[in-house]
Amino acid sequence: MEVVDHVDALETAGRALAVAAGEAGPDAEVPTCPGWRVRDLLRHISMVHRWATDLVVHERTAYRPEDGETSLDGEELLAHFREGHTALVAALRAAPESLECWTFLPAPSPLAFWARRQAHETTVHRADAEAALPAGPLPVQPLIAADGIDELLLRFHGRSRSRVRTAGPRTLRVRATDTGDVWTVRLSATEPPRTERAGSASEPVDAEFAGAADRLYLFLWNRLPVDAVTLTGDAELARTWRETSGIV
Repeated sequence: MEVVDHVDALETAGRALAVAAGEAGPDAEVPTCPGWRVRDLLRHISMVHRWATDLVVHERTAYRPEDGETSLDGEELLAHFREGHTALVAALRAAPESLECWTFLPAPSPLAFWARRQAHETTVHRADAEAALPAGPLPVQPLIAADGIDELLLRFHGRSRSRVRTAGPRTLRVRATDTGDVWTVRLSATEPPRTERAGSASEPVDAEFAGAADRLYLFLWNRLPVDAVTLTGDAELARTWRETSGIV
């Protein structure tokens, strides 16, 4: 996906998040984020959007902490979220390709990093807002979902701080049945996961998570239960993933 595609995805996800949050109401529980209500979700994502906007607009080349969450509530909070989301979309669309600013994952450029990161930050939290409604999360477009799986496995869990470990060497395959994408994840007791953005669907592995890209995406982000995808092989790997894959 290109920067423009990520920014479009960010815009679409943010608008859908606002709609879902408005329908659910600020006091609704968010089952995908235990302990949170919709107001907590809106306060969090509003802070993140403003933080990212500041880094991009002011071209900050060193880490700068977030300013903290707002205490707004109700319609004022929803308007605050919309305002911050709109500003982030505008900042990314206006930023030059030569943008230099702080990032925290490998990417072709800082602009590419922030467009991609905020597209998926917002898409996952869109699913959280929709989880507060009776119908639950709506589908994620397959191309966006596959790109998000790629970011999660190769970027987030490629870092030394990933907590996903197994007692001995294990190999996990993640296979999107609709897009044809395959990721092979090699796990161990001492090293972070090592993921290859290719691989054969017939290569022997210890376990496989398979399903439509959007189901895999939300499952791997721990927004759907394991029965949302097809698990074959070692079920212990699914438990390990659920317990240790949270991003820190």
